[in-house]
Amino acid sequence: MANKFHVRSNSFATGSHPSTTRVEEELSKLKTWEATSTSTSKSIGTGFSLLEDLYVCLEDLLNVASTQKLISNHQSEKCMEELLDGSVRILDICGITRDTEMKKNAKKLITSLKQMESKFGVSPLLDQDQQLAALVTVLREVIVMNISVFQSLLAFLAVPSKSKATKWLLVAKLMHKGVIACEGNQKNFNELECVEASLSNLLSEGTDVAKMQAAHERLEALENAIESLESGLEIVFRGMVKTRANVLNIMTQQRSKSTQS
Repeated sequence: MANKFHVRSNSFATGSHPSTTRVEEELSKLKTWEATSTSTSKSIGTGFSLLEDLYVCLEDLLNVASTQKLISNHQSEKCMEELLDGSVRILDICGITRDTEMKKNAKKLITSLKQMESKFGVSPLLDQDQQLAALVTVLREVIVMNISVFQSLLAFLAVPSKSKATKWLLVAKLMHKGVIACEGNQKNFNELECVEASLSNLLSEGTDVAKMQAAHERLEALENAIESLESGLEIVFRGMVKTRANVLNIMTQQRSKSTQS
């Protein structure tokens, strides 16, 4: 099942800034991922990996003198302020998602992302310097792709639960004993959905020993999937923090020079 979240995306400006090429290539990979992504740990993990590569290229772009000059000279313009606002908002959502209560907050965060998606990147670039327009377009796309990956992650976490709190307590007990199994071809179902389905079956049909033989392996897969997602999320979070710090540092240096002169 393809990802139901399709984030609005801008076309790259004609005559892109030469240093944006590698970033554009990584963004293209993320768009390809987005078109076929699912709310499974494997798909989301791929999205995180692509974001990690994207931030490496973005760091290189921000270290280019011409990029720094563009940001410094146009830092007070609306499009740049919009980028800073977008970066801090997606950073906040990422930070909340890293919290231990992230599953409880998932649906609220999805709503926040949808609201951000509808309002972000609306200011026109028609009157901007061509190189600035290319740079802003790329930086907008970086935020847009972050929104897309985080929507997939939150959809993974916000699996509709048919169970009451007491049932989730039973899940914990069964997981501890290694007795929940996810049956059949679960290629397009995430691990939390498998647990929910297995729990419903156990509650309605009782504990069938034959159905529980593969439980330990399935539960280890769930635990490994969550650990992998947490690791990917942490790496992306650090990349986001570093990128925002670099941009702010470029702007601060320019203000210092202006003050001294």
